[in-house]
Amino acid sequence: MSDPADAVARWFDLSGRVALVTGASRGLGFAIARGLAAAGARVVLNGRDAKALDEAADKIARVNAAVDTAPFDVTDQDAVQDGIAAIAARVGPVDILVNNAGIQIRHPYVEFPKRDWDAVIATNLTAPHLVSQAVLPAMIERQRGKIIHVASLLAEFGRRTVVPYIAAKGGL
Repeated sequence: MSDPADAVARWFDLSGRVALVTGASRGLGFAIARGLAAAGARVVLNGRDAKALDEAADKIARVNAAVDTAPFDVTDQDAVQDGIAAIAARVGPVDILVNNAGIQIRHPYVEFPKRDWDAVIATNLTAPHLVSQAVLPAMIERQRGKIIHVASLLAEFGRRTVVPYIAAKGGL
């Protein structure tokens, strides 16, 4: 009788696929990247801190997984375009995009500074749009690809100190 793990591995075999995970140096993004790598994908870790990305990549590489890093700011449209082009040139076009990068800033709503509102919306809502838009042409050309947005259950609940986060995650 065959091992059930072998069957699961066949169902989720991502060999030959390039997966980009934003916000992947730690937390949920790192766990998602590790899972994609375990399924055989060549994982590209994205974030703004190159050193943190290198440390995360080293942890994933220890299990003989193919991993690269792509440090760029997902809120900067030019950086996103350049970053996606660099990934395509180095390892191939993105087959799987996981828009995971996110930030949370808390203030009472009546005192929420606009610059903090803008930062939360830029990272949690606009960035997924920018990165998706950058990878879509190659996906459309190849007629395949997956884009996954990490939302939040908090989008369904009201909290007076995280209003822009709720708005952004609800927008996803």
